[in-house]
Amino acid sequence: MLQQVVNGLTLGSSYALIALGYTMVYGVLRLINFAHGEIYMAGAFIGLMASQVAGLPFAVAMLTAMAGAAVVGVIVERIAYRPLRKAPRLAVLISAIGMSIFLRNLALALMGPQTRAFPIPFEVKQLHVGKLRISSFDVLILLTSVGLMIGLHFLVQKTKIGKAMRAVAEDKETASLMGISVNRIIAFTFAIGSALAAAAGVLIGMNFNAVDPSMGMMPGLKGFTAAVLGGVGSIPGAMLGGLLLGMAEVMGVALLRSEWRDAIAFGILALVLLVKPSGILGRNLQEKV
Repeated sequence: MLQQVVNGLTLGSSYALIALGYTMVYGVLRLINFAHGEIYMAGAFIGLMASQVAGLPFAVAMLTAMAGAAVVGVIVERIAYRPLRKAPRLAVLISAIGMSIFLRNLALALMGPQTRAFPIPFEVKQLHVGKLRISSFDVLILLTSVGLMIGLHFLVQKTKIGKAMRAVAEDKETASLMGISVNRIIAFTFAIGSALAAAAGVLIGMNFNAVDPSMGMMPGLKGFTAAVLGGVGSIPGAMLGGLLLGMAEVMGVALLRSEWRDAIAFGILALVLLVKPSGILGRNLQEKV
């Protein structure tokens, strides 16, 4: 059981990074970025190219993937969201889904449909604590995820740009009157959320040794489930939701069968929407960042 807890925390921390992107965009726009899963996929491919083709060390490849995905996120915001900011929400939803399909097919055209191996570029050691077995890469995933979450919390709560993000989330018009560039803050929010998704893409790609153009669909949906579970718009809620979803998925597979993995995640989503649509830490669907 303790081994499954470790596995659940490892998987859940990756889901939390994806969920944070959904939560941040929702916090400032009150919209869900349904192209987020494809940005996660793009980050994984950029990390793969940086690591294997350019031969960059792990840390540099990770930062390159995060920077590249941040650029993709800003482009998505500029093309799919900004022109439709005052349009009906259905139009924005269709635009986001269209961008998701475009990014997936662009990856198919550029990288091909085959699954590419993404081996871990350093020796992985096994740590044994009694009957508990933890790989050094599991520790790296946990430390990287927790470090990024702490960094995001510091950014949002303790910096000037974080204060501007919270102001825009509270009231765009008033923030604009106070001299805040709303467009820049929204673009920056997309960039940060996309960078976190890219980090998750690299970590999950290495963990499963596989990257392909369709890899963003299921983790993207599960990241959305984690955001809803924790409370859409709540950064602590996204972190908690990701960890709980990872734990539930791993425990469910251990007790049932692996075929139930996706059913467990979407069963949780349906249950949360029926029982507490605001999520665990959300007061209502208008909760602020």
